[in-house]
Amino acid sequence: MRTILAAAAVSLLLIVVYLALGGASYAPARVADPCAVRSWRNTQGLQQTAEQIVLSGLDGAACKLHVSREDMVLAFASRDALARFARAHHVSAQQLDELVRAGLLRSIGDAENAGALNSTIASLLRGLVHRFPIEQLISVLQRLTGI
Repeated sequence: MRTILAAAAVSLLLIVVYLALGGASYAPARVADPCAVRSWRNTQGLQQTAEQIVLSGLDGAACKLHVSREDMVLAFASRDALARFARAHHVSAQQLDELVRAGLLRSIGDAENAGALNSTIASLLRGLVHRFPIEQLISVLQRLTGI
């Protein structure tokens, strides 16, 4: 019986602490505006630089389509998701590719200007962006960055 009373007291205490810390007024975090200018943060290594390039590139495409960057990331989860996204936003797969490609090229330039990439690596990345299908690039970059 004491065990039940102790468990009930601990449960009640947990609820009181939860409410005292603002648990009753939870509001989800706002999604960042993909059109907002973001400063290039200092990165440590290739993985963080690649992550920032991908997110910045997706921001550019998301801004043009008036959607969130998170929606863009989810669109590249699979071919079906990409097709649904394109239909929902009245763009062709080619237009979507062009938007993401332009965003990636811009973000590579931003990384180079910020000193996160040297000109040789930046040129190599630009060549990859120009030559490979966007789906494959995003897939590789997502695996590299863990996005």
